[in-house]
Amino acid sequence: MTVPKSNNQSSLPTSDSTASYWHRSPSKKLLGHRTTPSLPTKADLVIVGSGIAGASAAHFLSQDDLGKDLDVVMLEAREACWGATGRNGGHCQPMVFGSRPDIAAFELRNYEVLKKMVEENGIECEWRSVRGCHAYSDVKMFEADIKHLEVLQQDAPDLAKQVAVVTKESTDPSLEDLRVSTAVGAFVQENAASLWPYKLVCWMLENLLFNSETKLNLQTKTPVTRLQKVQDGSWMVHTDRGMIATKKVLLTTNAYTSRLLPQFSDLIVPVQGEMSALLPPSAMSPKSSTHKPLQHSYGFMGYDNVKMIYTSDYLIQRPFSSSSSDVESGGELMFGGGRQLGAQAGIGISDDSFISEPVASYLRRELVSALDLQTGPEVSELEATYEWSGIMGYSRDGRPWVGEVSEELGGEEGLFLCAGFTGHGMPNACLSAKGAVDLMLGKEEVDVPKSDRISAGRLLEVRGGDEVGVKDMKGFYV
Repeated sequence: MTVPKSNNQSSLPTSDSTASYWHRSPSKKLLGHRTTPSLPTKADLVIVGSGIAGASAAHFLSQDDLGKDLDVVMLEAREACWGATGRNGGHCQPMVFGSRPDIAAFELRNYEVLKKMVEENGIECEWRSVRGCHAYSDVKMFEADIKHLEVLQQDAPDLAKQVAVVTKESTDPSLEDLRVSTAVGAFVQENAASLWPYKLVCWMLENLLFNSETKLNLQTKTPVTRLQKVQDGSWMVHTDRGMIATKKVLLTTNAYTSRLLPQFSDLIVPVQGEMSALLPPSAMSPKSSTHKPLQHSYGFMGYDNVKMIYTSDYLIQRPFSSSSSDVESGGELMFGGGRQLGAQAGIGISDDSFISEPVASYLRRELVSALDLQTGPEVSELEATYEWSGIMGYSRDGRPWVGEVSEELGGEEGLFLCAGFTGHGMPNACLSAKGAVDLMLGKEEVDVPKSDRISAGRLLEVRGGDEVGVKDMKGFYV
């Protein structure tokens, strides 16, 4: 089936991406890694992509009796974990108050799996369990999400108990306690985390490659250019270094899915986002008598009546070291968002080799007014040590696509997908990848929400609704 190139079809990942803060200390074991000098000519399974989804899939295969002996080749277009996972905001926060009960519960399970993995293995990825604070500058949006919470309270009271509503009248905590005194209201949610996501994925890959008996072969700087179904029922995976014949393929390509499957051009759309690492003001230094590091991860939602755009920003603070408070010792405010100020609001852009200066300027200035940072009136913006972009895969219905790819979508038997996380991959991708693995292994019970499974019914329903760009203008993705 031939599908004409869509305006939203992704390019291949660019070779000259912006420098992400999370990549400032790249894994010496993984940088430029190729398990074998030459590309293998055959494998039992080829995983395309080495972010949180690809690494999780390989991890769960190694834990399963049906999968641990498979010859698995992982192909990465750039360095390991150089895409969205290595460029995100450093959050792992399940969305409880704005989700259906089954999705909220799934995201909580995902969070617990990652937390347990970090704790049991002593993974040095700066995992810090915190509460999540979602602050609103828009009354209508806040009231709409209160109604969503009321539905959750009726349908799943145990989940709803994890969320507290904070208004201007609240005292324990107050908006001032949350350091969002200018907000019209906020939600505080249990079970969130901040972390260094690249280091988590590097641990997973290094453990598989060097500390276990798995048969994982990682080939970096090997972009996949084409998938071909051949007569014997296998797949031929084409790269610029050769071809691999395999029985099964798992695409964990997220924003870049439509490069290999053009039929997904309207289903998973590349969207450029932007991040910054900002130096905290001196009042937040451990040496300051008023030292107050952030105790929450943050989301900021609102509608700009002047520019007539929705905003959705996100923030964590890296921990300080115990020795000093200079830039090398941490404490950076990892702030992302402002996407609507960029060209096309980032929609359809799959190139992360540049940043948008209007977005970068917004990120340097916005926190001074949005959050109590004790900067004083003389400070109008914060200094950024890193500013970078990353490409997210926005799903047309906001949910991941997990399962075997039908012929209608460019696939056939043996081709599986785990992608389309809409900027919300950390609390979804790990268990979504496990679900994809379980489907590949032919298991009957698979822990993936029905709404996330690839099906003809879902495809029909999704294509009958708004496209990504239209939903984005309506604030669907905020």
